[in-house]
Amino acid sequence: MNIKNNLILALDVMSESEAIEICDSIKDYIDTIKIGYPLALAEGLEIIKVLKDKFGFKVICDFKVADIDATNSKICDETFKAGADAIICHGFVGSDSVQACLDMSNKHGKELFLLTEMSHPGAKMFLQKDAEAITKMGVDMNIKNFVAPATRLDRLSTIREIVGPDAFIISPGVGKQGGDGKKTLEYSNAIIVGRSIYESENPKHACEDLIKSLK
Repeated sequence: MNIKNNLILALDVMSESEAIEICDSIKDYIDTIKIGYPLALAEGLEIIKVLKDKFGFKVICDFKVADIDATNSKICDETFKAGADAIICHGFVGSDSVQACLDMSNKHGKELFLLTEMSHPGAKMFLQKDAEAITKMGVDMNIKNFVAPATRLDRLSTIREIVGPDAFIISPGVGKQGGDGKKTLEYSNAIIVGRSIYESENPKHACEDLIKSLK
């Protein structure tokens, strides 16, 4: 996935009007957005097509899919039918559940991102200890796209070593959570930024300043 300025906007707002206003202000700087449950539950999956049609963005749905294989397949199928270019799934549920997501992404000709480890402090409690095994599972399954945290560069570095130089990593946690964008891009292909942009009084200027800091 080619991502403009190595920057993905995490658009975790609660209304179509706010989403459009923010996207319109920064459309010259990004071409990829990440939509999670907040916006999808507030506006329905139709919001994917609305934003794609209006701005031409690539849309990654951060649904962190984590159910049995049959349910995962249905979730991914509906998400891709709605126009998503990629979906994020959890790996801790095991290879059969992840394979269901991978099969559906292949059926639709779309992308799957495997979440290895989350960026918030609580991820250290349970998820972190199995993150390397989750990553290795993904490699064995021939998954090419991964999500790994910008907030812990040592962990991000380890995950990069496991997946190799040709895998595509995107990293949340830059900005409000304290991750450094420039340092993160030493290991990742793109950073994910949300609140630092969409909560700013001037999202356009916030986006410009962030991109400058990555140089």
